[in-house]
Amino acid sequence: MGETPEFTTRPELAGTFGMVASTHWLASAAGMAVLEAGGNAFDAAVATGLVLQVVEPHLNGPAGEVPVIAHHAGRGETFVLCGQGTAPAAATPEAFAGLGLDLVPGSGLLAACVPGAFGAWMMMLREFGTLRLRDVLGYAIGYAAGGYPLVPAISWGIASVAGLFRDHWTSSAEVYLPGGQVPAPGSLFANRALAATYQRILDEAEAASSDRDEQIEAARRAYYEGFVAETIAAYLASAEVMDVTGEPHRGLLSYDDLAGWQPRLEEPLTYDFGGLTVCKTRPWGQGPVFLQQLALLGGFDLAAMGPGTADFVHTVTECGKLAFADREAWYGDPGFTDVPVKALLSDGYAESRRGLVGPAASAELRPGSPDGRVPRLPDFVTAAFHGPADDGSVDPVMGVEPPAPRLDAGTGEPTMRTGGPDPKTVPGYRAGDTCHLDVADRFGNMVSATPSGGWLQSSPVIPGLGFCLGTRAQMFTLTPGLPATLAPGKRPRTTLTPSLALRDREPYLAFGTPGGDQQDQWSLAFFLNHVVFGMNLQQAIDFPAFHSAHMPSSFYPRQAQPRVLDVESRVGPAVIEELGRRGHLVNVRPAWSLGRVSAVARRRGVLYAAANPRGMQGYAAGR
Repeated sequence: MGETPEFTTRPELAGTFGMVASTHWLASAAGMAVLEAGGNAFDAAVATGLVLQVVEPHLNGPAGEVPVIAHHAGRGETFVLCGQGTAPAAATPEAFAGLGLDLVPGSGLLAACVPGAFGAWMMMLREFGTLRLRDVLGYAIGYAAGGYPLVPAISWGIASVAGLFRDHWTSSAEVYLPGGQVPAPGSLFANRALAATYQRILDEAEAASSDRDEQIEAARRAYYEGFVAETIAAYLASAEVMDVTGEPHRGLLSYDDLAGWQPRLEEPLTYDFGGLTVCKTRPWGQGPVFLQQLALLGGFDLAAMGPGTADFVHTVTECGKLAFADREAWYGDPGFTDVPVKALLSDGYAESRRGLVGPAASAELRPGSPDGRVPRLPDFVTAAFHGPADDGSVDPVMGVEPPAPRLDAGTGEPTMRTGGPDPKTVPGYRAGDTCHLDVADRFGNMVSATPSGGWLQSSPVIPGLGFCLGTRAQMFTLTPGLPATLAPGKRPRTTLTPSLALRDREPYLAFGTPGGDQQDQWSLAFFLNHVVFGMNLQQAIDFPAFHSAHMPSSFYPRQAQPRVLDVESRVGPAVIEELGRRGHLVNVRPAWSLGRVSAVARRRGVLYAAANPRGMQGYAAGR
């Protein structure tokens, strides 16, 4: 590789009115309709996000979570909206130890945190939007009640858990197995229970007040203090459901957990690179990994390497391993732990870590010692890595396979799972676990959001509501005394990581992707393709993608694959051969299979947008 692509799968959209890009065309169209109706980027983002909950139920749901990074032009401020729910009051390491568990299961009810997405969307609409609740919620209600055409991945995802639904999660079977059958790809599918839930929220909100803001607040109360919370609590009070452990368990979430939770506004973490100020979440999310990678890569001449070359892929991969190792040792909810963010992003620390990047692929997991602190790692890391080395790093156990845990179809990192009728003939299929959306409007506002959680294959539908709880608590560790150790009221160290970049304090670029641990790898490659190599947004998205699987997965069963490097076949045989020679265990993936990046941008008064062609699902719209 090494050349900027001359052609792309789609044009980079350009216009002056507004742009919406997301992981599903119906959601992008709904967001654009809101802009056309006079709404701003925040109104459009809420409508887009609510539609994604309906049309991508295998990727997110109403009981999931969403981090948002946005810029409000009128106030001249860039902010993070944290819609990540917290662990229940009853969720402690001791509670899991009492059940004989050393990991939080990846499916069922035990891994549920407080649902954060709905509260975050309501806060965004109330504080930054202009339209009424009906104007943005109506699109989601319409698709849930009237139906939408199923993308193949949803049908295949339902098929993968149909037996579980029929035998154990009968409430899910009632919604997703109409007539007892898996709905066919392309068939019109309706979730009338979800439509009724949202319609009741809207009805109660409008009955409570004629004031716009009071209606939105009434909707929030209906969810967290009213009939939705009451229905969730009543179900959890008696339900014992099968999960990945092979045993039925009750959930830990309570009515008080929901009623006591609120989303929060925060300042982003920032790092300057290539004339841009990149904004990310704080270390309750994965976002600082992106910034640490930029700090490390700033010491290399990436432009001289060229895009897609073995030098470039190797250097980016090795820097990524170092940043993700720090994630395992240091990241967690800063409300509960002192995360040394300033040291992790300092020039001196990056310089000291940069020297660890050698000519061969590292087989180690090497967290650093910011401010001289000694790193500690969760117990599950020893499944692939063991023992402190002299430099405080950890050495791998190579050639030893960890015991294979029992898995079900809803467990693990769903974004990377391939399947369907024939994965060889349907290489774009990924069951998925996450969505993404980006919006820019004519007023100068910009939004990037990554909704996730509450996907249909990982937890049973709550009877009467039409949606299931999330399983985000699986990202906690049960090892005592670490930044990411489970604790009541604590945010899990999530993988969700939207991105926004400023130029001269004005919004320039909003972007992101689904993909769990791959998010800050796929989006980084896109960013470097655009900023360093001058590709337009669509070129940068279409360019052959790659990612490392070296780091421990954030998803149950928390395994790592030391030195494994996934690359799309389009990188070419010469690059693949050279990466193998350097010690990477290269896993060649189908040509269009890695990454689901979307983006919007604003340059010199013109708005731009692009979306991922992989999987034939994401789309951008604008004018």
